[in-house]
Amino acid sequence: MKFVSIMMGSKSDYDIVSEATRMFDKFGIKYELIITSAHRSPERTQEYIKQAEEKGVQVFIAAAGMAAHLAGAVAANTTKPVIGVPMDASALNGVDALYSTVQMPSGMPVATLAIGKAGIINSVYLAMQILALNDEDLAKKLKDDRESKKEALKQDSAKVEVIL
Repeated sequence: MKFVSIMMGSKSDYDIVSEATRMFDKFGIKYELIITSAHRSPERTQEYIKQAEEKGVQVFIAAAGMAAHLAGAVAANTTKPVIGVPMDASALNGVDALYSTVQMPSGMPVATLAIGKAGIINSVYLAMQILALNDEDLAKKLKDDRESKKEALKQDSAKVEVIL
């Protein structure tokens, strides 16, 4: 079974990360969601990655805040694509998580996205774009979604009165 793994470092990330599950449901993409930590449960994280690969995971999304480096721990244990989403969980407003996610050593790539909700939403789209490389139906759904966004923008624009 092909699926996307959504990993989050803490239960406190769920309110934002759950947006990914709603979006995957909308597009009919199978996923797993797990709470695991690069630092508090490193063995669990490694074991889960191994099990997910055996079950057919195609892409990992790793969301974590503070300087917790879940995405890096995932990348160290797989050759599957890893998408990192820094979460705003500290006094530094997610900048610490951004730096720890984006600053990977050569040969250990993590596609690092925006902090928080925008990052989660874009992680879903990026994961689906990766999956769509081998799935024409999904590629069409993504094109249709893009067109619907363009049409919605036109509709919104038509409702705005311009006064000079």
